Amino acid sequence: MGFIKRTFKNIFKRRSHEKDSPNQEAKDKEPLSTSLRTNIQKVKDSLGNSSDIVIREILIGTQGRIRAAVFYTDGLADTKSVNNFIMESLMLDMRKIDLDQKISSSKDPLSILKDFVLTVAEIKEVADFESLFTAVLSGDTVILVDGYNSGFTIGLKGWEDRGVTEPSAQTVVRGPREGFSENIRTNTALIRRKIKDPNLWLETRQIGRVTKTNVAIMYIKGIANDKIIEEVRTRLDRIDIDGILESGYIEELIQDETYTPFPTIYNTERPDAVAASLLEGRIAILVDGTPFVLVVPALFGMFYQASEDYYQRADIGILLRLLRYICFFIALMGPSLYIAVTTFHQEMLPTQLLISLAAQREGVPFPAFIEAIMMEVTFEILREAGVRMPRAVGQAVSIVGALVIGQAAVEAGIVSAAMVIVVSITAIASFVFPSFNMAISVRILRFGLMGLAASFGLFGITIGLIALVLHLCSLRSFGVPYMSPFAPFILSDQKDMIFRVPLWGMFSRPRLISQKNVIREDNPPTAKPDPREQKRKT
Repeated sequence: MGFIKRTFKNIFKRRSHEKDSPNQEAKDKEPLSTSLRTNIQKVKDSLGNSSDIVIREILIGTQGRIRAAVFYTDGLADTKSVNNFIMESLMLDMRKIDLDQKISSSKDPLSILKDFVLTVAEIKEVADFESLFTAVLSGDTVILVDGYNSGFTIGLKGWEDRGVTEPSAQTVVRGPREGFSENIRTNTALIRRKIKDPNLWLETRQIGRVTKTNVAIMYIKGIANDKIIEEVRTRLDRIDIDGILESGYIEELIQDETYTPFPTIYNTERPDAVAASLLEGRIAILVDGTPFVLVVPALFGMFYQASEDYYQRADIGILLRLLRYICFFIALMGPSLYIAVTTFHQEMLPTQLLISLAAQREGVPFPAFIEAIMMEVTFEILREAGVRMPRAVGQAVSIVGALVIGQAAVEAGIVSAAMVIVVSITAIASFVFPSFNMAISVRILRFGLMGLAASFGLFGITIGLIALVLHLCSLRSFGVPYMSPFAPFILSDQKDMIFRVPLWGMFSRPRLISQKNVIREDNPPTAKPDPREQKRKT
């Protein structure tokens, strides 16, 4: 045992040393040179003389005695803005002022360019090559002047993006039609359009040694839990990886539990859903390059809530939410209950139904479990094929394939008609879930319950459900119990879980998520307002 402990200790020490080495190299940043030609040659050599890196050398000053260079990436920077606000200002507008005299009499000549010449808003100082490369490859423009070992980065990003379109994964009948895009600045603007409050804070950091992806966390100061905010910061700062290409990378690296089929981080492409989560005290994590925003902490009931529940009347919202929970049990236990009843518990069926099922299965050579496995696997193949194929033919292939294969399998005597009905209802029920992640989890667990039902009948299903509930109660999402407010049971938070009370009754935020500023309304009504009383007052 001692040898094993020492071996693992040495491995962890070696890994920690390897992990610290990039950070140590990052600290030893190479500063810029005072020679402009040296800086230009360094940039060309480091970027391999890439054709999309534009380096424009110019002469500035009233007499043209000052040499400068402009660096930007073609396709990432806004070329028109570079020409109008940088090149024109440096080469034409600056001739109207006696810049040579100001520079010769100033102790900080670069500040003269910043204060008198450059007509742009976002300007930052750059003093090392790593910051210069990051700025240029991120779409910013860099200006260096001969004789000075520092310069300016100017925010003139201008790449083409998809723009704001209707969400494709989370559609609603009534509600906003705008969805996030791949541009992180567009996404933050969509959220700020919903919440115009100065307490809506945004923190941005770059993650990925190679990609240097912008990752932002957004929360409402005074509503979000400070401990959860600090935990999010800690987990993001702990990430040491070469690249982040999508928010799924961040989700997998910061989630609480790895070995679970259930998602512990919520993702959405709807700005209204993120705004509602922020108002409840949750924290949003935005990743540049993806339209899916992460929301933490995420609880089990959150994955069965849709934005439309709050845009319709309360009674309609209750009906839709109850339907989702019913579909959860159908999608989870539909085939397993059929297998258990037809294999071990035939006495539970009415006599007429039992005779009908026995007649259908008379020519079927496989047991019910094998039938269900074949049909479920076939439907999963058709579903995946419909998703991956071109959109014009994907739905047609999945629908026609399901009809043709199901009918042919029944006529060939491979499966019974009742099994096709059960698998079809189960598959349709899995499409009701608002969250795609939760639907995948139910599809995975369905096969395990089918195996237990084929082995032990209803007793096996009961054991599987007990194990499932115990596993759900053991999960955490950034320290918050995954099954709250069911376990632990919080009566005041039941108003927006299985049932959705009217908006005038949802006067408090979830207690375990937002532990300060819990009250939403100053004077929450205790009962439904009487229309006749309001009419009499008016």
